[in-house]
Amino acid sequence: MESFELITDYYEFAMIYALYKQNKHKKVGYYDVFVRTIPDAGGYYIYNGLHKVINYLENFKFKEDQLAFLKNNGNFDEDFIDYLRNLELKLSIYSIKEGTPVFANEPVMTVIGSLLEAQLIESFILQAINYSSLIATKASRMVQVDPSKSYLEFGTRRAHGHDASVEGARAAYLAGFDATACTEAGLKYGVPVSGTMAHSFVQMYDNEYDAFLDFAKVHPKRSVFLVDTYNTLKSGVPNAIKVAKEYLEPNGYRLKGIRLDSGDLAYLSKQARQQLDAAGMHDTQIVVSNSLDEYTITDLLIQDAPIDTFGIGERLITSRSHPVMGGVYKVVASIGDDGVVIPTIKLSDTIEKITNPGFKRVYRFYDKATDKALADLLTLHDEEIAEDEYEIFSPTEPWKRKTLTNYYYEELQVPIFTNGKLVYDVPSIEEIRVYHQAQMARLWPEVKRLSKPHKYFVDLSQKLYDLKNDLVEEKRNQGLEK
Repeated sequence: MESFELITDYYEFAMIYALYKQNKHKKVGYYDVFVRTIPDAGGYYIYNGLHKVINYLENFKFKEDQLAFLKNNGNFDEDFIDYLRNLELKLSIYSIKEGTPVFANEPVMTVIGSLLEAQLIESFILQAINYSSLIATKASRMVQVDPSKSYLEFGTRRAHGHDASVEGARAAYLAGFDATACTEAGLKYGVPVSGTMAHSFVQMYDNEYDAFLDFAKVHPKRSVFLVDTYNTLKSGVPNAIKVAKEYLEPNGYRLKGIRLDSGDLAYLSKQARQQLDAAGMHDTQIVVSNSLDEYTITDLLIQDAPIDTFGIGERLITSRSHPVMGGVYKVVASIGDDGVVIPTIKLSDTIEKITNPGFKRVYRFYDKATDKALADLLTLHDEEIAEDEYEIFSPTEPWKRKTLTNYYYEELQVPIFTNGKLVYDVPSIEEIRVYHQAQMARLWPEVKRLSKPHKYFVDLSQKLYDLKNDLVEEKRNQGLEK
């Protein structure tokens, strides 16, 4: 079994050792995980990666070789190494559910526990959530171009490592893709797998017809022929039709599809559709691949390209247009010696980098008439929400206010771990996929636009807003003291 305890930045060990030596390592802190900027200037992102965090925390235990490495590569004493050897995580964690569309600057996860434990897990949590959410978001953007189409994940050979290929395949399936070419993702996560032939298979034969025929004999129920090895319209499609007529149909089968992987996909798909229809093969699907993303898919559909399925690889698995998800992990409160929660704040010259202090709750308001999401709200943990009306306002432009009525609301974060014990009933990938589709249906189409989407608001309660301003002023004044 792989061990991930050292998948962390070395400065985490430097910090927790300092805390340990000063006997401050058991002090309790509250940490929020959130994203400041949505990829591709989109209107939302898809929260993903909780499954990896759960697996990591459930199996967290330092191994002897890891402890030996730390002892030999740092200035850590034997007492500290022994502390790590016997460490059992007792963290409490709240999280939004995987597959939920979320927005910038709202905590998707809150970690509560000793400073030593909370710092140790920071790096792993961020890399797990950042990548998984990034690819799920990219996949969602592609699916939202036309949810009636079929989408296949083809990114294994372009992924940045084997783990990225597996996690990317899972993320794509969660967000609405139908299958993956990554076989390991099928074994590990139950993602449906799919695949037919490469150009090399056709090239092994003396002619294209024989290649298609042999493949059809072995896979008569799932024949999809790659038709662009030599000449798509003069050779590939005609040979595919010929095999269908001479072998598949006489034996009670239908040609499932043809795949185009090069050339002008709009033109070729139209011409291929005409040839297939003229042969009475109206049910044979057209699959296209070749460096596709949400923008090329949009262009193809605008041109009325008769494409049924999109196979998407490198631009999905690497999120080529926006390859970094900027999730962060920030302390927002601590517990004082008297047991009282003390909110804290990080200041910055950039307003977006000023954190929202305190132990908080995350709510989503829905319109009872349309069941569409209206706004998200951050409150302090002890606040209550009125049932009949609630005034929301922009945290950056507080004079812009709106009173909500005829709404209902849901709390988005749920308990995952309580004092180190898993209390969450982890859903299957199929359950997450269904949940995700239902949540996407509750967003207004304008929020899901690829270009210049409607801004969905994440507001602060008045109490939280006032606390934030008070802390900003308090810390600002401290910074001015000599």
